[in-house]
Amino acid sequence: MKELKEDLIERFRDVVYEHFNVYDFQELEKGIRFYVDVTDREKVEIFKEKLIEFIPHLNIEIGYRYGEIIIEATFREEKNRNWINLILLIATIASTTFVGMGFTPDFNILEGLKFSLAIIFVLGSHEMGHYLAARIWGMKTSLPYFIPFPTIVGTLGAIIKHKGPIPNRNALFDVGVSGPLVGIAASVLITAIGLTLPYQPVQGGTYIELGTPILFDAISLLVSPKSEFLHPIAFAGWVGMLVTFFNLLPVGQLDGGHVLRAMIGEKADIVSKIMPALMIIGGWLFSFLSGEQSILIFWGIIALIFSMQQHPKPLNDRTPIDRRRFVVGIATFIIAILCFNPAPIRYS
Repeated sequence: MKELKEDLIERFRDVVYEHFNVYDFQELEKGIRFYVDVTDREKVEIFKEKLIEFIPHLNIEIGYRYGEIIIEATFREEKNRNWINLILLIATIASTTFVGMGFTPDFNILEGLKFSLAIIFVLGSHEMGHYLAARIWGMKTSLPYFIPFPTIVGTLGAIIKHKGPIPNRNALFDVGVSGPLVGIAASVLITAIGLTLPYQPVQGGTYIELGTPILFDAISLLVSPKSEFLHPIAFAGWVGMLVTFFNLLPVGQLDGGHVLRAMIGEKADIVSKIMPALMIIGGWLFSFLSGEQSILIFWGIIALIFSMQQHPKPLNDRTPIDRRRFVVGIATFIIAILCFNPAPIRYS
């Protein structure tokens, strides 16, 4: 292990000396620091493009101080705490199963478990899309952390934690777009399965009328529903579409914010600042004209909080994404619109 670390530092040293006039360096306990001639400032962006191979193993920081450039590389601390992910997953299976049991007249645990697996598959697919894309790019990221919570689905979803810098705009795009695309594919599959299943709700219970998005309605036309009531498994697919729309809002560090930042660069910050106001105004207009409450107002407030976060710059922010990715980005935002309904929940 020691020899591997020494070899990695030596290769990193070679890359630094290849690009800069290094006038001093300092051995650190877990890495190395270089002091670079300030006249080499223009070379920094070119240097950043060579850092992808080192990102999985090293924390790399580039700073400016007292008229000099400082490049520091330290080894990442590997702390495997997958047991936390497992405990949260088990707790979420329990909470979503309990919610699913409540959808049945006899509080059936088997039916509850089916709903649990459906909702975890939908939400987990989204996060695993992010995870796999990040790993392909050599970025450090955690496995999904599921969040058990007493909501109408028994969970607040799942998150993953990225560690370290983003290599370039292509990586930012791939990681941002992969979650929604994989998640929506899972949602479509689960919705189609759920619509083929007959369902009779609990007698005398509170009924929730769902406002379905265009994508859900299109699946309903292709798959003849077996019941006038929505099976809990199809409900899990509906939740996935709702989550996809929210995550694809082009705001802050939401998935849509990542995608748009990769597509148009720092101009995305302008969209991020404007979007919450447009959502709140749009929600108010919908409520005024239709007499129904719109979720856009609530989401606009949440989006306002996300818009206050400064989006991190990729190491290489100069090179734009390619045309194929740009087209995929446009298609992804169209999918988001197809997953939207301004009044998704109505109680009766």
